[in-house]
This record gives sequence, C-alpha cells and structure tokens, in this order.
Amino acid sequence: MTLPAMLFAAGFGTRMRPLTDDRPKPLIEVAGRPLIDHALALARGARLHPLVANAHYKAGMLSDHLLPQGVQVSHETPEILDTGGGLRAALPMLGEGPVVTLNTDAIWAGPNPVSLLLEAWDPARMDALLILVPPGSAVGREGPGDFVMDADGRLTRGAGHVYGGIQIVKTEGLAAIPDAAFSLNRLWDAMIPAGRLHGLVYPGRWCDVGHPGGIALAEEMLKAADV
Repeated sequence: MTLPAMLFAAGFGTRMRPLTDDRPKPLIEVAGRPLIDHALALARGARLHPLVANAHYKAGMLSDHLLPQGVQVSHETPEILDTGGGLRAALPMLGEGPVVTLNTDAIWAGPNPVSLLLEAWDPARMDALLILVPPGSAVGREGPGDFVMDADGRLTRGAGHVYGGIQIVKTEGLAAIPDAAFSLNRLWDAMIPAGRLHGLVYPGRWCDVGHPGGIALAEEMLKAADV
C-alpha cells in the first residue's frame, strides 16, 4: 500500500530557543543530520509518496533543504494553520484518501513505526491509527500519557500511552471544521465516540526532541540502540 506523507514542519520551535533563533526546528541536527531528515528516512523506508511538508517559520530555509530532495512544500501564509489546518491546506498536494502524518521532532530506535502502522491499518474499522509509546519507552518525556487503549485497540483520552507523533488518518472530516487554524485533536475527538480512533503500541524506544536537552537524550538513545 502506497500512501502520501505529510510532515509537520511549520512550527516556531519556541521551546528549542536559542537554537531556533537562526533556523527552523526541523533543521536542528541530531546525530549528524537534521531532524526532518530522520522523519523523511522513515517515510521513504515505508515507500510513502508523495512527500509533502508544511512551512511557515523560516520557510525559505526549509524549502531550500527539502525541494532538492523531492519533497513538496505547502507554504502557510500569512498565518500558521496548526496541524489540522495545515493538513487540510496541503490536501491538493496529497490527494484523496488516507494520509500518513509525521511530526518532525521525534527520534525512533527500533522498527520503522510507519511500516508497523501500514501493516495494522484497517480502514473498515479505523478512521485514524496512531502510534503509541509506553511511558517507560518515552525517553525524556515528563507528565502523563495521552490515550488509553482498550483490548480492541480503540482509544479514549487518558493518562495511558504517549502519542508518538505518527498516524494514518482519513481526511474527509477536515471539511466540516469551520476554523482556518485548528489542531488534529478536533478530528480525533470526533472519532472517539464512534470507536473509530485506534492505536498501535510501538515496541522500541522514542525520544521527543522538543527542547535543547532532548538532543543529547536522543543521541544517547540511538547510540545505545546502535542505530
């Protein structure tokens, strides 16, 4: 199965300052390559196509990095659109049908999470399938989890597993949301009562590189995993 990929790369990277004073967060390097290239490696490893990234903060730098790699760029101007609005704005590039979305500020140690999602995806039962990380495997993560999963894989909100920032999602529901800028949480919250939001637990380790200290944590995790 070949699906398109949407890489979220438009944010301001406020928690990453001062490193983001002169570059967008997706271009900060971890283990010798930009964060967004780690996400691209997962997308390419799962043979996703086309590849699309959104851009707002220092968008020119991102475009210069991505376009030579064959990644289309969805420019968000004049305002940033958040994940839901950004995905909807990029749909002309992504096409109809389900989309794989990837946050570009996480590092993974273990099997390709995108490939695992593709193997488990069942559109007859699911409107979205989210990769989840057990709290004990979420390196550097503080605070409670995001979702509780039942025996059939259905998700509800609660302090269970951590959302790892990669999913397969149907996009039809985006049209019903009137706001220009909105989070994909709005879409998930509409799926939960119908039992259509599902999760898959990741068997490896994961690190959210959301602040400068996360860089060293991610590099240590990769070194320990010999990735």
